[in-house]
Amino acid sequence: MTHILSCVAWPYANGPRHIGHVAGFGVPSDVFSRYMRMAGHDVLMVSGTDEHGTPILVQAEEDGITAQELADRYNRVIVEDLQALGLSYDLFTRTTTANHYAVTQEMFRTVHKNGYMVERTTMGAVSPSTGRTLPDRYIEGTCPLCGYESARGDQCDNCGNQLDPVDLIDPRSRINGEVPKFVSSQHFFLDLPALVDALTAWLRTRTSWRPNVLNFSLNLLDDVRPRPMTRDIDWGIPVPLPGWEDNGNKRLYVWFDAVVGYLSASVEWARRKAQASGNPLDVDAWRQWWNDPQALSYYFMGKDNITFHSQIWPAELLAYNGQGAAGGDPGSFGTLNLPTEVVSSEFLTMEGRQFSSSRRVVIYVRDMLERYQGDALRYFIAVAGPESQDSDFTWEEFKRRTNDELVAGWGNLVNRTVNLIHKNIGTIPPPGPRTPVDDAVLAATSAGFTEVGDAIGRQRQRAGIAAAMRLVGEVNKYLATTAPWKLAKGDEADQARMRDVLHVAAQAVSDCNRLLAPYLPHAAQAVDKALGFDRAFGNAPQIEEVTDLDKPERHYPIITGDYSDTPQWASEPIPPGQDVPPAKPIFTKLDDSIVAEELARLDTQP
Repeated sequence: MTHILSCVAWPYANGPRHIGHVAGFGVPSDVFSRYMRMAGHDVLMVSGTDEHGTPILVQAEEDGITAQELADRYNRVIVEDLQALGLSYDLFTRTTTANHYAVTQEMFRTVHKNGYMVERTTMGAVSPSTGRTLPDRYIEGTCPLCGYESARGDQCDNCGNQLDPVDLIDPRSRINGEVPKFVSSQHFFLDLPALVDALTAWLRTRTSWRPNVLNFSLNLLDDVRPRPMTRDIDWGIPVPLPGWEDNGNKRLYVWFDAVVGYLSASVEWARRKAQASGNPLDVDAWRQWWNDPQALSYYFMGKDNITFHSQIWPAELLAYNGQGAAGGDPGSFGTLNLPTEVVSSEFLTMEGRQFSSSRRVVIYVRDMLERYQGDALRYFIAVAGPESQDSDFTWEEFKRRTNDELVAGWGNLVNRTVNLIHKNIGTIPPPGPRTPVDDAVLAATSAGFTEVGDAIGRQRQRAGIAAAMRLVGEVNKYLATTAPWKLAKGDEADQARMRDVLHVAAQAVSDCNRLLAPYLPHAAQAVDKALGFDRAFGNAPQIEEVTDLDKPERHYPIITGDYSDTPQWASEPIPPGQDVPPAKPIFTKLDDSIVAEELARLDTQP
């Protein structure tokens, strides 16, 4: 058993999340985490809502509420949507907890003590109309290095180079289009040049990463400069140093505190575990994932966040550990593990266009789940999502995949098998003599655990689900070849053969269900029940209303769950004799009309 830390990108709490977001961070992380639990590993899956920074302030001002009220509103919306999609977090929390503040400030103090936070004067961008500091990412202009006209103030997505907003040609605010004013200000910078050798040495050991992620990450090291880690803003975590902490207009950069969230969520999970168990030793349970060199950690996100997870966060960890050129010693958290792998997906577009809430080229997770099955969305993302290249969501393809592959393929196999058993026997028949064709299909489904598991473990989830669905096709062929419905009409020997065939079919369906369970957890529970089982199989996450551990006046929802009864990642003999009820459809067939209806909902005017 290995300790597996599954770190899932933190959705920003300035609005509901759309399906492009969950295609990048949500479904891939959950498929991986569910598989790893089934394979016998001890998984800790953590994340939460990212709630600091200027965009929250801007949206709150537009809505006429406080930043905290806005964060509270969308924290709950996001929690409800991700739980409904079946994302099996051990803890999904938020960055406005007192625990997160304390962990983030400890990280900053130690990085500063070790000599990797340097104070310097910089030119910061300010909105002339509001006087508010503009985040680097909210400034666009022409890249001075490659001429790309939509470069951001922190980075050019075209050439990959790190930038400062003041370097941009013809800079403009993404919020209102105005030309920012640049003013002098004192800030702390993470000294990346003092960490670049350690970063480079570490990155060169990451040979199993997706090539697009590794190559992009290594290219970032060609032009490394100190990175600002504080901001002129009044919404965020105070800078925990004398002369700074009482300054109401200086806060830690939201991207410094957001990535620390992986650690703070792990600490909060352990503290809540100790609170629930009454065992004070559980408060340090998080260390099994962060301090044990044998533990593995995987970070899931979209490609626009690679920089912060393959460069900035590892640099912060190295600085905290005292492993850069300036040396130093770890703080109270001890030596912290660097990421095992940064798993980045490409972008999902919609009907050939980029997602845009303002242009209504969007479908939010909540709207999707209100009209369609969550597993239908999970299936589309898994089989056709942006794993290694950009992909396009179209309603026509969503309908086709749902109807032709889920309904007519997997759902039909389950229903045929269950109905044949229910009508002709009523219970799972015992195993009988097997023919070569029986052995072949069971050997194929049994071997699928190695093939599918290996693909998921190597972050090749599209290959994994393709292999599982190929086996669904093999089992359907087995039923067509053996034709148990014909055997049911024959003599005693034929009927005996029918029972043998249906036992094999039930076993093969059970195997396929386990292979698909990480991808389709809601359907997995339904298929297990259809085969006569009465148990928790899909391991559904739950929403709990909790009190802030250090501020009892604050309450908020979290996603958590008990996943200890996860089924094994192996073929398990199906027990004979259990009652098999009449089949119920596992998936809902979509009418052709949904394509036109959904397209009519879109306003694609620029």
